[in-house]
Amino acid sequence: MSYLSWQKSSYSEGEGSNNCLEVAPGTGDIRHLRESDDPDVIVTTTTTKLRAFILGVKAGDFDHLA
Repeated sequence: MSYLSWQKSSYSEGEGSNNCLEVAPGTGDIRHLRESDDPDVIVTTTTTKLRAFILGVKAGDFDHLA
C-alpha cells in the first residue's frame, strides 16, 4: 500500500520520529492506520468505526484494559 498518502498525527513527536500514528484515506469511507515504526502492519476500518473508537478512548471506555 505504498500508494497511500499517509498523514502523521498532530500528537507525534516531530519530524523523523518513529513513534507516530499515521492515517491514510482509502476508497469511500475506508481509513488505513499504521505505526511509523512498523509501516508494513496496516489496520483498515471505516470513518464511522474509527470515530466511535476515538470517542470511546476519550471517554475512558477502555481504561479498565490497562
